[in-house]
Amino acid sequence: MQGGVRLLLRAEGAALLVFAMLAYAQLAPAQWGRFAALLLLPDLAMLGYLAGPALGARAYNAAHSLIGPVLLAAAGLALPAQAPLFWPLAAIWLAHIGLDRMLGYGLKYGRAFGHTHLGRLGPRDPW
Repeated sequence: MQGGVRLLLRAEGAALLVFAMLAYAQLAPAQWGRFAALLLLPDLAMLGYLAGPALGARAYNAAHSLIGPVLLAAAGLALPAQAPLFWPLAAIWLAHIGLDRMLGYGLKYGRAFGHTHLGRLGPRDPW
């Protein structure tokens, strides 16, 4: 994927990252150490690739879809006593997704790690 659409999708990722960081600043202003410690946690899903590209893609996509952090934030609405925990975690998760999308790391297809909804990562396949 090239051109304006690719730039727009990366800009969306940047906007999500900025929004999530601003939200986190409101939700947990004195806890930036926790933010830094947990920001890359969703990337542990890449360990699924040890079991093959299809399972790896499913694990990666589960950890990098907006569905998870949105459900976590909704759980904070449904369980107000848990909101102080759930909402900052959802913001960190959203920030991670925004960062990845801004850098061009999209959701994965089952063929290989480099095949994403934002285009291919790395050198092109020879075939």
